[in-house]
Amino acid sequence: MIHILTGTYAVFRPGEGRDPAPAELDLGCGKGRFTLDLAARYPDRRVLGADVMIGRLRKVARKAENRGLGNLELLRADNLDLVAFQLPPASVRRAHLLCPDPWPKERHRDKRLVNTDFLCRLRRVLVPGGVLHLATDHDPYFADWQRLLAALPFFVRDDSAIADVADLQTDFELLWLKQGKTVPHMAFRYQPEA
Repeated sequence: MIHILTGTYAVFRPGEGRDPAPAELDLGCGKGRFTLDLAARYPDRRVLGADVMIGRLRKVARKAENRGLGNLELLRADNLDLVAFQLPPASVRRAHLLCPDPWPKERHRDKRLVNTDFLCRLRRVLVPGGVLHLATDHDPYFADWQRLLAALPFFVRDDSAIADVADLQTDFELLWLKQGKTVPHMAFRYQPEA
């Protein structure tokens, strides 16, 4: 099922009427390879896949139905709005942001999702101890993430927090690996007391 959140100010309650456990959120799920594999591997977890492209989400929904994945919900949403007000506080146990557009040109840098504003909003939806999982093939963007997160004491690096999904890859990651590029991953735990 696809929930349309673009252009709304409503709060989406994942799995309403079901298990209230925090969800895994794939921000910018694209064609859904990582999201679908995550939901298939962990049928006991609620998985949310978010993307702004409705055509992509429809394809992911068909694939999820064909695979019988009842633990996956899809959200058509802008990622900044999603973490700012469309998800309830402390509703996400792990957020995955894998291979987002790096907007490499200097004049486009302000379009990048990962910035201080986004990271501060994201912590609203993470449970204490929740995880932010990041990956990109764009080395300058990866370096920017490291600098940004090092300046935020409430995010503590813990790459072991993604060991259970280290072998799951996005379509972009598979493409770049075939081209000989590296796609480093890193993870940070949200520590609200810091």
